[in-house]
Amino acid sequence: MQKEEAHLDRVDDWTLQQLEHVTQHFEDNQKQAYLVGGSVRNMLLQLPVTDWDIVTDGDAHKLARRLAEKLGGHSAHLHDKASRVILKHESQEISFDISPMLDHALERDLRQRDFTINAIAVPLANLMQHLTGDAPLQLYDPLHGANDLSARCLKAIDDGIFQRDPLRLLRAMRFMLHYRLTLDSHTRGLIIRDAARLLQAASERIHEEVYALLAPMDAINPLRLLDDYGLLTTLIPEFIPARGMLQPGLHHWDVFDHSLETVATLEQLLTTLQRPPAEIRTSPLALGDQDDLVELQTLLLEAEAQGILQLSALLSPTMKLAALLHDIGKTVTYEAVEDGSIRFYGHPQAGVPLAQQILKRLNVSTQDRRLIQLVVAHHMRPGQLSQGPVSQRAIRRYFVELGPIGIHVALVSLADHLAMRGPQPLTSSWASHLATVRTLLNSYIRQRERIMPPRIVQAEELMHHFALQPGPLIGQLLDVISEGQAEGTVQSKTDAFWLVEEKLHVEHPMP
Repeated sequence: MQKEEAHLDRVDDWTLQQLEHVTQHFEDNQKQAYLVGGSVRNMLLQLPVTDWDIVTDGDAHKLARRLAEKLGGHSAHLHDKASRVILKHESQEISFDISPMLDHALERDLRQRDFTINAIAVPLANLMQHLTGDAPLQLYDPLHGANDLSARCLKAIDDGIFQRDPLRLLRAMRFMLHYRLTLDSHTRGLIIRDAARLLQAASERIHEEVYALLAPMDAINPLRLLDDYGLLTTLIPEFIPARGMLQPGLHHWDVFDHSLETVATLEQLLTTLQRPPAEIRTSPLALGDQDDLVELQTLLLEAEAQGILQLSALLSPTMKLAALLHDIGKTVTYEAVEDGSIRFYGHPQAGVPLAQQILKRLNVSTQDRRLIQLVVAHHMRPGQLSQGPVSQRAIRRYFVELGPIGIHVALVSLADHLAMRGPQPLTSSWASHLATVRTLLNSYIRQRERIMPPRIVQAEELMHHFALQPGPLIGQLLDVISEGQAEGTVQSKTDAFWLVEEKLHVEHPMP
């Protein structure tokens, strides 16, 4: 058994007390208990540990239940006879995952794990001696994971780890990025060999790993890493034709790289909007009216104060996935015209069903799907509106269709514009686009009641008054009334009925 120093300065008094209780609990029940997996890995890296993984030769469910009762926490079954005990104290929370040792043999248990850095164990009693005294950690490390960890090397335990659990393909990517590890050459070959197996993993587990990869800043790095090992197009094969697919002259990147770069420019835009106004005014994005970006920051803060959105959610994995998929429709609408130009006619609408199947594959929630699909369907609109004066009618229609998600769509549209330019200098079209987004957000956040007044007539009243049947016509008439309210020509129910009567007369003139 190897001895190792790993001083845990980050273990607070309350956590230390709970660890003492846990250790005593196993001793009282005369059961072996070892700290294993990520807990040991993080200890050796001098990183915080909040989830403590324990294996035992006893009945894990029974031991966990009795432990929770003793410490005033609660226990929950996990899987394979394992249980989790959760303890809370004021703002703190720690958990103990207690699992049965495979075949009551520690080494056999460790050899069934994924990577050598996660196949290290420490006797629980020795852990307490280490934390409360000068005793070195006694590592049980049959696969030399501690050496690999020191060398920052990620190494598979055996050739079958990805076949036994394909989700480990994504975990390998996450470990490499989070812990700054390098794959050994043999493990690299195993990942490339088994990449096609990834979708055999449960979709909800894939979802968790994908979102964990996208959550930190610089999300383009995990996307590039996934692509390097063939995992990105395994998850999203719809991107396969995007690679090398040229775009019109204003675009710097092909469709594939543009999609990835839009994730990076979304982060760039939103981090710029978090800076002090003086820094925003001097940022590379502050072309033209330097106050447009500052005003955009103010509007987003007002929107959060109104409960319209959460600023923290603008850099969520959902938004990054929306940015990644915004142009997915281009893969099925590419057309090279005789004059040599390229076009993607109708690509936003064509992208919606593609996005739907991707999001279903990734087990994305209904709420997140709605946001992403609206971004895909409408990301071109703010840029198109910037081509000329923006009418109140156009603003109203935009937010009637999109509601508060229109803000998210507008932000992705700006990121799309930045990614289109790539390293090339921004032009006056960026200033126009930015000014249009400012106008859109100003209207919705500060003048919402004027551009979207409460309905003066309900659908039932309309059908009763004009003897109409339910159908699309009712929605169209209600929209006409709302536009009249926004323009000030409809101020009463009588005005609304006169407008509808006129509309019906035009649509269905008397013979």
